[in-house]
Amino acid sequence: MQPRPYQTAFIESVEHGWKEFSKQLGVAPTGSGKTIIFSHLSKRLFDDTGKRTLILCHREELIDQAITKLHSATGILAQKEKAEFCASLNAPVVVASIQTMIRRLDKWPADHFGLVVCDEAHHSISDSWSTVLDHFNANILGVTATPDRGDKRSLGVFYENIAHEISLIDLIKDGYLSPITIRSLPLVIDLSHVGSTAGDFDSGQLGNALEPYLGQIAVSLREAIGKRKTLCFLPLIATSKKFIDACQTVGLTADHIDGESPDRKEKLAAFERGDFQILSNAMLLTEGYDCPAISCIVNLRPTRSRALYAQIAGRGTRIAEGKENLLLLDFLFQHERHKICRPASLIAKNEEEADAMTELAEQKSADAQYGEDQLDLMELASEAQHAREEALRDRLAALANRKAKFISAEQFALQHKHMEVAEFEPTMKWHDEPATEKQREWIEKAGVDPDTVNGKGHASAVLGVYFEWKQHQPASDKVKKLMRWKRWQSLDGLRGPDTATQNDAKDFFASGAMKR
Repeated sequence: MQPRPYQTAFIESVEHGWKEFSKQLGVAPTGSGKTIIFSHLSKRLFDDTGKRTLILCHREELIDQAITKLHSATGILAQKEKAEFCASLNAPVVVASIQTMIRRLDKWPADHFGLVVCDEAHHSISDSWSTVLDHFNANILGVTATPDRGDKRSLGVFYENIAHEISLIDLIKDGYLSPITIRSLPLVIDLSHVGSTAGDFDSGQLGNALEPYLGQIAVSLREAIGKRKTLCFLPLIATSKKFIDACQTVGLTADHIDGESPDRKEKLAAFERGDFQILSNAMLLTEGYDCPAISCIVNLRPTRSRALYAQIAGRGTRIAEGKENLLLLDFLFQHERHKICRPASLIAKNEEEADAMTELAEQKSADAQYGEDQLDLMELASEAQHAREEALRDRLAALANRKAKFISAEQFALQHKHMEVAEFEPTMKWHDEPATEKQREWIEKAGVDPDTVNGKGHASAVLGVYFEWKQHQPASDKVKKLMRWKRWQSLDGLRGPDTATQNDAKDFFASGAMKR
């Protein structure tokens, strides 16, 4: 299985990053094929150096999924280290549960693996994972779907670099993931008396708070989902079962599944066949479950964790034949003390952006008689970004000095339509270090005042935009003349010398496609 272009770019970025960093983080949304990415990384490492890879997972489903996908993608037969399964020291790739590896570390020499992959990296900063990771003298790659800067900052305590980041928006635009629409429902659910446990809402109290609304929720679903294959998340097994009863009462076909269900595989197969429309679970299927035909997600497990919210929504972002989009039903959870993740949290880079998108969505829903129409998440993001750009443009206009030799980093970002650079916030430790002299020199060449760049990370982001822009600028007259002299031969994807970009010229000379 050949990797997709964005997966190849991810792999190459990680390999390049090893030259400087031994602990790297890769960010990619659910459905992007993270397992395929680290499968090819493992194969390339073994083929090129003979070094082995350890893939760490925290659930059995993820272990089996990684083994299956690694074989289909690369032909490598990985071995399992879990419970009664004992991998050979000769295995090129070992896929293991974190719980088993903690107990069997003595079996594995510290230098046995060249690469350790942490699947779902947001788990890797826990004490149990640290015990295993500290044992091995190897490069470490954590992969995660988290969209949140705060989560990245937490992971930055351990990881040294974000090697590559694939955005949900880009994969939707390129047709690799499903478009996402939102429908706000008029039901207001009061969670003001629900407390917190371990930084998120207490599941038991959530279940009690939701129960009085289950009948109303079922009625709302019947009117909203049409014929969509629907996956629902609830905080407790008991609440999920009661929700299924409520759905069946209003004429919906629905079933519940949990970790103790003896017929779990049969239920999942029946759901995928379409034997019933709604499958409900109590957080069992947040990771490692793939059913591309799911076209509606109902999250009745409100959370403050954007990583968890992304996992839940990600169960429906894969594309499938006949699937037009993913519908996220957005309930109005009221809570006086803590913010709750809403659909905007999937793509917003911080709480302020999420709040702006959510406010815009609520206004549009109100204008459309409170949720009769579905709202496109990408359009909301575009409108919210446009509003932020206009606000920044107005602020910069008030500060403008027309005689200035340089523009500010914010102005540069605005000109190139990269608001994430204007709003850059450090996440890795090295981001806070002062920009290097070389960075400052190049920033000046880009026409940017280096004193408006806040540290090495911000400088790297500015220069990344500059170099990408520069590659698409016309080649110089001198280079064009040389290309003509070398008797340019047409190559797929390359323009003629009169219209060649700098990137075209680079590819031309690297290809050797010349007659002299």
